[in-house]
Order: sequence, then C-alpha cells, then structure tokens
Amino acid sequence: MGESKNKVKDMAPAAPPQGQKPQQQRSEGGAIRFTIAVPARVEEVIGRTGTRGDAIQVRCRVLDGRDKDKILRRNVKGPIQKDDILMLRETEIEARPLDKGSGRGS
Repeated sequence: MGESKNKVKDMAPAAPPQGQKPQQQRSEGGAIRFTIAVPARVEEVIGRTGTRGDAIQVRCRVLDGRDKDKILRRNVKGPIQKDDILMLRETEIEARPLDKGSGRGS
C-alpha cells in the first residue's frame, strides 16, 4: 500500500497556488544562441520620428558582411550619437525618409 502513494506523487506535479505562475524548468546543457548581426557605424543623426518622438532616425554605414560600405537610413530607439556602432539583424530594409512639413502646428 505504501508503493501506490509514491507512484501518485511522482506522476502528477503539484499545482502552483492560485495567482502565481508555474516556474519554468531550465535545461542543464542549454547554450546561449545569438542571431547573426552586422555592425554599422552611425554617420549622421537625422532627427526624431514616431508619434511621440521616441525614435531617432540615423544614417549609418555597414562595416561588414554582404552589404559592406552601404549607407542605410534606420530608426533607432534609445540614446544614440554619431560614431556609435549598431548591430543590424538585416541590411536590406531601409526606413522611410522624414517629412519636413509634418509635425505639430503645421
């Protein structure tokens, strides 16, 4: 009779208390995997974009990879300045140019 109790405990894990998320199990031999990225240097800060001005549009030059020395226009979120290095996941898509006439009061 003692054996049946142990089998029940091993088969069904205890449910977490209500309102708490279950803990995720981590694999022992898991390695960190990064996506392939291409470095690009910021050549010029063009201006702010987005509905709240939270993104900054920059012109950057690709330093390595298939599109080496290509100049792209990208939107960047967060603090950025000239000569910073961006790591781009892709180098094919370019951001739309900023409109000079749009904005507050126009």
